Amino acid sequence: MEKYKAIIEKQLKKYFEEYKKNSSYSSLIWEAMEYTTLLSAKRLRAIMVLEIAKSFDVDIKTALPLACAVEIMHAYSLIHDDLPCMDNDDLRRGKPTNHKVFGEAIALLAGDGLISFGAQLIIDKTPPAVSKEIVLDIVRDYLICAGAKGIIAGQICDIEAENKKIDIENLKYIHKYKTGALFNFAITSSAKLAKCDKKIIENLQNYAYNFGLLFQIYDDIIDYTLTTEELGKTAHKDENSNKLTYVSAYGLNEAKNIFYSLIDENCAILNSLGIKSEIFEEIYSLLIAKVKK
Repeated sequence: MEKYKAIIEKQLKKYFEEYKKNSSYSSLIWEAMEYTTLLSAKRLRAIMVLEIAKSFDVDIKTALPLACAVEIMHAYSLIHDDLPCMDNDDLRRGKPTNHKVFGEAIALLAGDGLISFGAQLIIDKTPPAVSKEIVLDIVRDYLICAGAKGIIAGQICDIEAENKKIDIENLKYIHKYKTGALFNFAITSSAKLAKCDKKIIENLQNYAYNFGLLFQIYDDIIDYTLTTEELGKTAHKDENSNKLTYVSAYGLNEAKNIFYSLIDENCAILNSLGIKSEIFEEIYSLLIAKVKK
C-alpha cells in the first residue's frame, strides 16, 4: 500500500505542477485544489484502481491517470462536505479544512475546479493504447459519479435527513451514494480499462457497494469510539447532531457484526473471481485494527 501511495502522490504532484504552469491567471485556485488533494491520506480508492487493474494484467501506467482522477474527485467531495452550509467542519485529515485556509468562496470554486480537472486528466493522460470508446465510457461514469446520480444524490439526502427521524433504508441509500458511489466508480472503471466482461463488472459493482457500506459503518464506529486527535477530524459529530448512524441504529456491537459480515461477503466475491490480493487483505486489516480499538 505504501508503494502504491507513493506512486499516486508523486503523480498527483506532477499533474498539479504541469497544469498550474499553463494556467493563464491566478494560481490561487490551483493552490486551493492542490491543498486538500495532497493532504496526508490512505488513498484507498486510488489504490483500489491500481490493484484491480493489476489483477487483470493492466499496466500501472495505464491505470495511474484514472487513480489520480479518483483521488481528485474524492478531494472535491471533501471540500464541499466540510463547507459551513454542509457539515461545517474545521478539520480534515488532521489539518484545517479548505474553507478555513482559503475562505468559503475559494473553497467552493476549488471543489468545482477539481470535478472538471479529474475528467480532464482521464481524457488527456490515459495512454493512446486505450480505445476512445473505453475512455468515453469511463469519463461518462466519472461525471455520473460526481453528479446528481452519484455523490450529490447521497449528499442531498443527508441534508434532507438532518433533524429528522429516518429509517435504515434511507440511511443505506445515503451511504450507497455519498460513500459507495466513488468506490463503485474506482473499482468498475478500472475493470473497464481491463476490458472485463459485464458479469465480472457486475460482481465488482456489488463488491464496491458492499465496501462503501462497510467503510461508512467503519466511519460510524470510529467516530463513536476514537478521539478528534486519533481521527484527524471532529469526533462524535454525528452523535452530537442526533444523526442516524449504524451505531445509533444497531448499537456498537451489532454495527461491528454487520461490518465483519460485509468483509466476509466481499472476500467471497473476490474468491469467486479468482482475485487474490494482499492489498485488499491489508486494507481490511487496517480497518479492523481501528474498529477493535
